[in-house]
Amino acid sequence: MHRVVIAFLAVVTPALLVVDGASGQAAQKAAAPGAAAKALQGKPAKGVNAAILKAEVLLDRASFSPGAIDGRDGSNFHKALAAFQRANGLNATGKLEDATARKLAETSTQPPLVDYEISADDTKGPFLPSIPAKFDEMADLPAMSYTSAREALAEKFHMQEALLRALNPKAAFDRAGTTIVVANVARDATEAAREGTERRETTAAATPDQRGASDPKVARIEIDKRERSLRALDKDGKLVAFYPASIGSTEKPAPSGTFKVRTVQYDPIYHYDPKFAFKGVKAKKKFTIKAGPNNPVGSVWIDLTAPSYGIHGTPNPDKVSKTESHGCVRLTNWDARALAGMVRKGTTVAFLD
Repeated sequence: MHRVVIAFLAVVTPALLVVDGASGQAAQKAAAPGAAAKALQGKPAKGVNAAILKAEVLLDRASFSPGAIDGRDGSNFHKALAAFQRANGLNATGKLEDATARKLAETSTQPPLVDYEISADDTKGPFLPSIPAKFDEMADLPAMSYTSAREALAEKFHMQEALLRALNPKAAFDRAGTTIVVANVARDATEAAREGTERRETTAAATPDQRGASDPKVARIEIDKRERSLRALDKDGKLVAFYPASIGSTEKPAPSGTFKVRTVQYDPIYHYDPKFAFKGVKAKKKFTIKAGPNNPVGSVWIDLTAPSYGIHGTPNPDKVSKTESHGCVRLTNWDARALAGMVRKGTTVAFLD
């Protein structure tokens, strides 16, 4: 069940409150905020900037990912905003100026927050009590599941767990039937149709969190090592999506040059080889780590023609673009799934130094 949350956003900048004529007015009149929404009336949750929160949701829906939505003025938000500004002919300051806020508001008439009723599926698990820090110990687990319903819900709605807690301070996340406030990251069929391309039938599997009836086709991926970002472009060079990314490390740098997508695998099993010689891994024999969202490569692996390199998800979405990787390109799980649904075997992948 979804209900529109309006009251909380009364404190955002005027430009971000622009909606599309009568449809937006009708939505506000029809809205009946639930108990969780009422707790937010008049002021945002502690530490949350309401204008930035709405902008992050709009950016996410427009495929300019800010990473994990947190309602804070951080580096991933600035990068996503600058990418949106460049794509829309605005001065790429990375700041939420009035012109940018107005342009963002034009991208969707949907409310940025909704009430969501936790379902039995959200709470059924099984959940792990904790995730071991060492790869060797992960190999002993039956699956790399979520550690709680709250973690699963935060990922479902592309949110940082801390923001989910802040918006719902008294919520029982492990209880089906509880109503919580979440980021409205779903796109409706009309918005998806505007992208103007048919969903490709050669995808290895349907994306688990498909947000629209069709996805644009990506002809080229550019991985910007300096910016720590990934840009997905169509055959005409138009920007289709922008994602923050962790790209390599001093220990294992990302490659340079141009490669191709080889395969896409959902819910991958992680294979460790001692020749990787990762810091802190003492194993002398090969081992595997079971599939799951907390797998070291997350819930998607996009294999590249560069041996042992790929684009993949992560168990730690808050750290994307802020920490190093083991040489590969690390995105949030939801961004990796979105990208996986737009590429095909042979899609060009260029690493930019």
